[in-house]
Amino acid sequence: MTPAIETEPPFETVEDLLAQLGDIPAERVLLRPAPGTATEADVLAYEAAPRKRLCELIDGVLVEKAMGYPESLLAGTLVTYLNMFVMPRNLGLVSTADGMMRLFAGRVRIPDVAFVSWDRIPGRRRPKAPIPDIAPDLAVEILSRSNTRKEMELKRRDYFRAGTRLVWQIDPVARIVEVYTSSSTFSTHDENATLAGDPVLPGFTLSLRDLFAECDRQG
Repeated sequence: MTPAIETEPPFETVEDLLAQLGDIPAERVLLRPAPGTATEADVLAYEAAPRKRLCELIDGVLVEKAMGYPESLLAGTLVTYLNMFVMPRNLGLVSTADGMMRLFAGRVRIPDVAFVSWDRIPGRRRPKAPIPDIAPDLAVEILSRSNTRKEMELKRRDYFRAGTRLVWQIDPVARIVEVYTSSSTFSTHDENATLAGDPVLPGFTLSLRDLFAECDRQG
């Protein structure tokens, strides 16, 4: 009888695992399948399960996406503004917070909002794969309570490594937007500023006061 082959776990401790993922809360790390062994098939299985769970894939580890109802409302507002600019000009596609993207091997990310120009899409047609092999020109991340500074650094690094040209990181509590043109080069804009789409969407502008007004809207 051939003895079972024991393999070393990819992480020495849970603390090591969480640190590698950006010091995120342990509750967002899925243990089935075991960290280090997850695949895109597992991402899709959780997404299709009765209790739908959106997970990013990070080097074989499933990490549940952090997003709450207030953040989703803000994302929806931003998608509306972007589509009002993108669709009449047929510039590409705008996706929402369940639009999974394979940035590169072993990395599936789910931006809260993303714009992908037709030039980045094979055949200039809507992808049919549930996890298309594309990177966004513009990626938007809306901070949730469980997002950490290090986690966001790792996300930005992934986006720019994959070819993303612009990242908007939105803090709905502080009501500021950090505009990144590289993983570490950014400018900060408060709610009195106007957000511009350059260089990805030249001519697109958005009053941040109008965007953040969604946080206060009442019936």
